[in-house]
Amino acid sequence: MNSLEAYTSLFISSFVSSTILPGHSEITLTTLFLLEKYSQFLLIFFASLGNILGSIVNWFLGLYITKFINKSWFPFSKKQLDKASSWYLKYGKWSLFLCWVPIIGDPLTIVAGMFRFPLIIFIIIVSISKVLRYIFVGYIALKLL
Repeated sequence: MNSLEAYTSLFISSFVSSTILPGHSEITLTTLFLLEKYSQFLLIFFASLGNILGSIVNWFLGLYITKFINKSWFPFSKKQLDKASSWYLKYGKWSLFLCWVPIIGDPLTIVAGMFRFPLIIFIIIVSISKVLRYIFVGYIALKLL
């Protein structure tokens, strides 16, 4: 796999992982780290960029989500959204630092959109969280070497 393919695959994997679709960005990032063929900086950059952009898509989905909650194809249960909403209402913007956590992270980014949380502050908090997550995953991958 050439560099362009590797970074593109990682970007797509990370983007999908942070949307309402299931993904596996940590596995992809770890695998590419372990191959030792690619820039560690660029791996973290493209993983973070994809994940951040996916979270922004979720924020925009949150703006219009209430129209679709009762549809059979809707990917989150009312229970998941209620739990994310209670976290968000209890901890406010600080709950967004948990956007990287499986199961609750994606709904939190959607709930932020539902509550019309300011997009620029959302992007800053989510970016910090996502970048730190991938730095940590990269660090663990390096320890495996």
